[in-house]
Amino acid sequence: MPSLTPLHETYCRWDRTPPSQADVLEGLAQLVTTRLNDVMQELIQAIQREILISMFGMSEQRSKKLQKIPYIDKLYQLSFDTLLNYGNYLLAPGLRQIIEKYPKLHDKPLTPTLHFLVGVLNGVLGDYLLKYQNPMALPMVLYDHYGGLQKGDLSGRVVIFVHGLCMNHLDWSNTQYGGIGEKLLAQRGNNTMLYLNYNSGRRISANGRSLSHTLEDLIRRNPRITSIDLIGHSMGGLVSRSALFYGKQNMYQWIHLTENLVCLGSPHHGAVLERFGFILQDKLGHFPFVKIIRHIVNIRSNGILDLRYGSVRDDDWEHNHARIGGMDDNRKPAPLPKHINTYLVAGTIEYENKKNRTLKVLGDYLVSVESALGEHPNPRFQLKVPESHKAIFYGLSHFEIHYHSSVAEQIAKWFYPPQNEQVKEEVHEYLMQLEDLSGIALT
Repeated sequence: MPSLTPLHETYCRWDRTPPSQADVLEGLAQLVTTRLNDVMQELIQAIQREILISMFGMSEQRSKKLQKIPYIDKLYQLSFDTLLNYGNYLLAPGLRQIIEKYPKLHDKPLTPTLHFLVGVLNGVLGDYLLKYQNPMALPMVLYDHYGGLQKGDLSGRVVIFVHGLCMNHLDWSNTQYGGIGEKLLAQRGNNTMLYLNYNSGRRISANGRSLSHTLEDLIRRNPRITSIDLIGHSMGGLVSRSALFYGKQNMYQWIHLTENLVCLGSPHHGAVLERFGFILQDKLGHFPFVKIIRHIVNIRSNGILDLRYGSVRDDDWEHNHARIGGMDDNRKPAPLPKHINTYLVAGTIEYENKKNRTLKVLGDYLVSVESALGEHPNPRFQLKVPESHKAIFYGLSHFEIHYHSSVAEQIAKWFYPPQNEQVKEEVHEYLMQLEDLSGIALT
């Protein structure tokens, strides 16, 4: 069953099959020939109009009239059609010839480089990819710890990792650090690490609903799962919170199995840079040539737009007249289920012994410390997480926090407190002694 989506939100893929290498080539061919070019057409018209206003002193009304003069419009269309035809008659056929020549590409999974490319395109243009049914639009899929699609029966404790914007399921480790999953696997047996991959350009609430359906489906197919932990990086933390919100609304069973939620650098109250982009297009757009920037920064996905204030519910955006919404924070509260242990991690590029207010606001480059820790002057929006469940990591950027060894160590301590581990070791040692005395296997 495909993941359902809320309200009028469209979702073109009706299966859970990740794109193949052939799908990427076909997707790129479609990208250079579909109506996505309408977005670029509007941008080119805006740039031309701004040049007429700024360089030739024309009024906006006169510049629009000039652009509509038949021969100028015809010249414009000719130049744009030439650009479009380049995609139609050269790029797209070339890409499709490769698919024709190498049919085995249909069966080849994506390489890490292609996963990176597709993840970025989904983050920036994911809603457009869905709208035009592009085969690069990612379905929501779970992978195992070794990068293969999740298959087979599951039991015991399952940890789900949810990546951030423009990222993918392979981003939880690097050549230097084994990552959080590796650290948790070393703690005790009966742990399963699963890594979600999804289209991060969709609305966060749409992905939250899909994740909720995915987890409910997972436990129905695997009744021996005893507990679930969610670990989300950046947008992934918001998607996880949204899934909890809708899972509770739908009275799903997976909610009762969920024990821990960890959010790493998640913009619970928005990301500074997204709000800056909105201010830029809203406030500075009245100045010459800055309007061009305003149009450029508006070409971003619904998922990115949701990061302005950390929206995790449908009703944060569904009644907005404009796609970009407003500058005011009109979110609805999304409280965390009380039975779940929530842990919040913030990174900051400043160092512990050097306090800098500007760096504190910037936090890890993208998310402020206050936003990552769920702190807000309005009590309605405060996540109310105990101080012992919060951690700040100094000298770590947004792009390091999700795999760094010190963060992995902290999560392991939260999940497996040292006191409990010591008691377990003492019990195990005692049972071993009893085995030696009695000759009966007790462990």
